[in-house]
Amino acid sequence: MEDSAPDPAQDRAPTRWPFRRQRWRGGLAGAAAGLVVLALVGAACGSSGSGTGRGTTITLYNGQHEQTTAALVQAFEKQTGINVKVRNDSESVLVNQIETEGSASPADVIYAENSLSLEQLQSQHLLAAIDPTTLAAVPARYSSPTGHWVGVSARVSVMVYNTGRLKPAQLPPSVMDLALPAWKGKLGLAQGEVDFFPIVASIIHAHGEAAATAWLAGVKNNAGGNVYPDNETLTSEVDKGQVEIGIINQYYWYRIRAEDGASSTAIAAFAPGDPGYVLDVSGAGVLASTKESAAAQRFVAFLVSRQGQEILAHSDSFEYPLGSGVTTAKPLPPFDSLQPASLTIGELGNGAAAIALLQQAGLA
Repeated sequence: MEDSAPDPAQDRAPTRWPFRRQRWRGGLAGAAAGLVVLALVGAACGSSGSGTGRGTTITLYNGQHEQTTAALVQAFEKQTGINVKVRNDSESVLVNQIETEGSASPADVIYAENSLSLEQLQSQHLLAAIDPTTLAAVPARYSSPTGHWVGVSARVSVMVYNTGRLKPAQLPPSVMDLALPAWKGKLGLAQGEVDFFPIVASIIHAHGEAAATAWLAGVKNNAGGNVYPDNETLTSEVDKGQVEIGIINQYYWYRIRAEDGASSTAIAAFAPGDPGYVLDVSGAGVLASTKESAAAQRFVAFLVSRQGQEILAHSDSFEYPLGSGVTTAKPLPPFDSLQPASLTIGELGNGAAAIALLQQAGLA
């Protein structure tokens, strides 16, 4: 993706994000990975806190993975002496809550799964500018075009398919192909997941709203009753052979494989640059209404520091760290080998158009 010039904030009615479930917590494998992360926390932090924030408390609205966030919070508290109250929920719930609360929000920081939700909050002037030194820890193309949130981690959208029913040569090169009649009855959807919104936004950017509307009608028809509440369920149904193929973010497959072991599924990327091959960025922002700006900024800076990024790299989030030169310790394809659609954070936008089309199609 290329850097883009900042887009001026636009006043608009808030986009009401569809309410979805809370994010993955992990099972036995996740708990074991959590012990590894906590060991890293202890090694990185030492035996006592070194901060000057004792007695200060901030509230974090967390739409990211609870286990990894807990490890990050523990390390930050130990380092700084600042207490962090965490409210975990799906990012759509948290975004709607912040918009409802406005300047009275108790939140000081939001840590979100997708750039679209952060761009939505920025468009409503609900986020403060991030400290330049924090932004400098991450390549500019992965953060807010206006400097109001910073990218923390990334992952890509992929196909998940049943290896007993499909061979790699049979996979569609483009996400657009999944709307063709050949995939009727073979496709599963988890279109209510917030990870699905960037794919629709990418298709709108690449082909326009009319083509995106037609694509949604096609995949809805092809999926029929094979519509699932989340990517974990979709992946499970692909594994059981209920459907042959679906679209997920890559980290779901890695997490499920770590949890359950052997599987009848594999993942594959769409063709380089395809609108279905989306690099999704998770990020964090400071609320404009915070009364603990210094502590909130310090927490966001910690997320992209070497220490914070190493914790993320060794976690079972299976995401790509974006800051401080840290690379993932997990068995993912190298970050520099990815070839996603070349659209910027600004071009991906706040998801309003994508949500509107999903609602029109009866998919949200």
